[in-house]
Amino acid sequence: MLYYLFEYFDKTLDIPGTGVFQYITFRSALAFLLSLLLSTIYGKRVINFLRRQQVGETVRELGLAGQNEKAGTPTMGGLIIIFATLVPVFLFARLHNIYIVLLIVTTLWMGTIGFVDDYIKIFKKDKQGLKGIFKVIGQVGLGIIVGAVLYFNPAVTVRTDTGRTDVFKAAANTTVILPAPVEEKSTATTIPFVKNNEFDYAEVLSFMGDGYEKWAWLIFIPVVIFIITAVSNGANLTDGIDGLAAGTSAVSVLALGIFTFVSGNIIFSNYLNIMYIPNSGEMTVFISAFVGSLIGFLWYNSFPASVFMGDTGSLTIGGIIAVLAIAVRKEILIVLFCGIFLAESASVIIQVSYFKYTKKRFGEGRRIFLMSPLHHHYQKKGYHESKIVTRFWIVAVMLAILSIVTLKLR
Repeated sequence: MLYYLFEYFDKTLDIPGTGVFQYITFRSALAFLLSLLLSTIYGKRVINFLRRQQVGETVRELGLAGQNEKAGTPTMGGLIIIFATLVPVFLFARLHNIYIVLLIVTTLWMGTIGFVDDYIKIFKKDKQGLKGIFKVIGQVGLGIIVGAVLYFNPAVTVRTDTGRTDVFKAAANTTVILPAPVEEKSTATTIPFVKNNEFDYAEVLSFMGDGYEKWAWLIFIPVVIFIITAVSNGANLTDGIDGLAAGTSAVSVLALGIFTFVSGNIIFSNYLNIMYIPNSGEMTVFISAFVGSLIGFLWYNSFPASVFMGDTGSLTIGGIIAVLAIAVRKEILIVLFCGIFLAESASVIIQVSYFKYTKKRFGEGRRIFLMSPLHHHYQKKGYHESKIVTRFWIVAVMLAILSIVTLKLR
């Protein structure tokens, strides 16, 4: 909203200095600072409110050290993250930008699913929360919306001819008119570590002959659904000990912020020889607000936690990261910058699958990990959760740097 106000001051009233709001970097910095202040200052008030409403965590007995001390800690802290993200976005972002609209919808959609799940657990005294089928339906519904918008909306385009940045070029006191740069609809994505590293989902249907491109949505939308479901569930599984999900997510989102900024800037995209995605740079404002809210939330969520994010926060975080990665055409890189989510999810899948296999074959279920998800395995081995979280953060930083390196390493 402030963006439009200052745009009016600049273009209509010509007030000096108001044009600074046109710069994404300036608005991103303001969004980060405001979200950080909101999540730290008002976060305490939210925690006190949750405590008064007796919105406390019910801890299942898993035989983990320090587990019982967490009982009664306020949950639904994801409300802090959502609030501290959306307020700066509404103030500083261009709200008519299609990517910003999608991210706002994602935040509210996944936040609602998580809130309902937490509400059932706390107030209905049902430890299972929202039934898994309803969670999946919600995730699939969001995937259909995001996939359809990214595929069909005319504002979602890409450019690969980033060397031509001007419609005209002056040389030797003459003006040469050049063809207008071409922005095209595409379902192309980026393959890391490979030259000419773009893969178009439409190519999967090339066997259909001429005109196969118009059916690319049959591949693209299911892929979007799968990614949103997988990443949101991965974030949900990672949220198991104090500061783990918030810290690793902040690192992943920072990496995505770099991808978003360079992909939305024609100069950087030309220099790095990557796909230019018009209007995507505006997502940097959202990312800055999101990172600020995550860091501010860590103020209260670090060990020993004063609040847990609950599914309200974890599902929202996963959904946002997934949509950001898809929008900036870096979804294949999720296995790198979301490597912690992947490891946590894989540990559960491996554990359950192996247990079922050995029970069927030997009549007795066996386990590979002492407990899953993976962070509980290390707790069972006797590591303090602060050490586990710190080491997982370090791994997350290493993976984020490696993913950023793919911009040049091909």
